[in-house]
Amino acid sequence: MVHQPERIPVLALWSAPRCRSTAFARMMAERGDCAVVHEPFSRVVDFGEVEVDDTVAHNERDVLAALRAMAARKPVFFKDTTDFHYPALLADGSFLSAATHTFIIRDPAEAIASHHALHPGLGRDEIGFARLYEIFTAVQAATGSTPVVIDSDDLLDRPEDTVRAYCAAVGIDFRPDALSWAPGMRPEWQSTSKWHRSTSETTAFTRVRSGGAEAVEADPVLRAYRDHHQPYYEKLRAAALQP
Repeated sequence: MVHQPERIPVLALWSAPRCRSTAFARMMAERGDCAVVHEPFSRVVDFGEVEVDDTVAHNERDVLAALRAMAARKPVFFKDTTDFHYPALLADGSFLSAATHTFIIRDPAEAIASHHALHPGLGRDEIGFARLYEIFTAVQAATGSTPVVIDSDDLLDRPEDTVRAYCAAVGIDFRPDALSWAPGMRPEWQSTSKWHRSTSETTAFTRVRSGGAEAVEADPVLRAYRDHHQPYYEKLRAAALQP
């Protein structure tokens, strides 16, 4: 039997890079009913420190402690990306069980094309779907249930239905007014602004045609990356909500 610790009001959205998680977080900020924390785990690995509420964290364990402390005062939503590996998170069974962990995915070829355009030196593991699936299975093992997954293509094609299904699945109310927002670069995006410029120019969930899948297919290295990550995407896609 899986031990279930007391729940804490932390809602997490895990994503491989370039899977439209920033747009989802922008919607969560528009709701106004929770504190939104931007990529605390990836930022602490990348920069050596990250501010979480009124605390400066210097490693993963500090981030976990800061999120717990923050959640004792107010509901928290955070989103993060799996271009890095998070061993302390994976080792913290209590946090995996007590918080609500959800996942967003995108067709790997499209995600890889978008990622490569911003980071031409992209390595295979930074693409992140394998690491995303690792967190998914860790949460599944810790909770004894299948975590919520949404496919961002569903989010763009049917935003209201997909967000409504997500809200129902995680136990929050659906707020249709949050499906649109004012454009602009939010303060928490400034230090990594090139990664969030496209979202800063949006006012809702919007699809941009890119031809990314064709570009990845034509590049032997990127195609090999896609082939490595595609099975992990498929496993996550099989668990995705059907709005």
